[in-house]
Amino acid sequence: MMDLAQAIKQLARQTKAAARVLASASTVEKDKALRAMARALRAQKAFLQEQNQLDLEGARAHGLSPAMLDRLTLSDPVIEGMAVGLEEVAAFPDPVGEIVRMWRRPNQLLVGKMRIPLGVVGMIYESRPNVTADATGLCLKSGNGVILRGGSEAFNSNLAVLRVLHEALRGTAIPPEAIQVVPFVERQAINHLLECEEEIDLIIPRGGEGLIRFVVEHSRIPVIKHYKGVCHIYVDAGADLEMARKIVVNAKVQRPGVCNAAETILVHKEVAAAFLPLMVADLKAEQVEIRGCPKTLALVSDLVPAEEADWGAEYLALVVAVRVVDDFEEALAHIAVYASDHTETIITSDYQRSQEFLRRVNSSVVMINASTRFSDGGQMGLGAEIGISTTRLHAYGPMGLEGLTTTKYIIYGSGQIRE
Repeated sequence: MMDLAQAIKQLARQTKAAARVLASASTVEKDKALRAMARALRAQKAFLQEQNQLDLEGARAHGLSPAMLDRLTLSDPVIEGMAVGLEEVAAFPDPVGEIVRMWRRPNQLLVGKMRIPLGVVGMIYESRPNVTADATGLCLKSGNGVILRGGSEAFNSNLAVLRVLHEALRGTAIPPEAIQVVPFVERQAINHLLECEEEIDLIIPRGGEGLIRFVVEHSRIPVIKHYKGVCHIYVDAGADLEMARKIVVNAKVQRPGVCNAAETILVHKEVAAAFLPLMVADLKAEQVEIRGCPKTLALVSDLVPAEEADWGAEYLALVVAVRVVDDFEEALAHIAVYASDHTETIITSDYQRSQEFLRRVNSSVVMINASTRFSDGGQMGLGAEIGISTTRLHAYGPMGLEGLTTTKYIIYGSGQIRE
């Protein structure tokens, strides 16, 4: 009988073999498979929810929070969203085979770059079983095999989603083995997965900072990651303050528990007296706790004094840090020290200042006069995203289909030989 390490290794080898077949599948074949999977999810809704109920009962018994239970639940809208997501991926252009650029050498060789799949993607994530379908769709369309390892709290749900997707692929050109869910709850299974460097080309962890750091520390395989989202909004001198108020409230309040929510607001001293009382009133009306620097506290009473730890904090809650800065340079210096390379926004009416912000702030997403909540693959027109990378090698920012490919060089010749 195989031990756990051998079973994981065999699973990875099966996925790699199937991924080679998937890599050469046509766009028509892949899109047909994606639409078949979408139909199957809708048709098997009762089965999915029956298996999901087993996970929900276990989660309640273990005292999971209401927020975690919500993320775990395969409700009717969540299942429909999974199906729609697969259909949307089918509608997007296929990146595989795209010629990125071509150029001719003096000897008339034509050199170019072509997009190809990465190979096999390993994904390690927590709670949300809908990620199983989302990641599958993106990997399938980009020609990659995928091995999914969800949290033990969603074990039955993830296996149920896999069963439905596998059944949908029978009769298509896509081998079902290109999509796998690790069928073991033991935590050691993650360690064994991270040792399969000959079979898996990339690991993408999605979850809390603790999970991501564990994966980075134990993986023999390259990891695409972001530890946290410490996103900044800088309100510049001369900014449209009404616009700034709306953006700040949206970025902090609309969904505070996600990585693209704003965590720190920087305000130029020239507009601080006019802007901060209004901004604080807006945020307090939404039950936001505000932690301010000494200059902020001098302008607005009844705030929590900010400590050094607040400037690097990812609150993921209705809490925000506020600092008054003397000028643009001080704002940039603060971002350089405390940002997590996720998303930063400037609110300004000065075109030159906005362009300088774009050039000098090198987070994965940099915005002008917009909420940080738009730092999202779907909102940016990339389709569904498999994750957000603050790792500058290979992919940076929200990762859609293109981020799941690499490029190879291609050369057209007419008999040239090297002298």
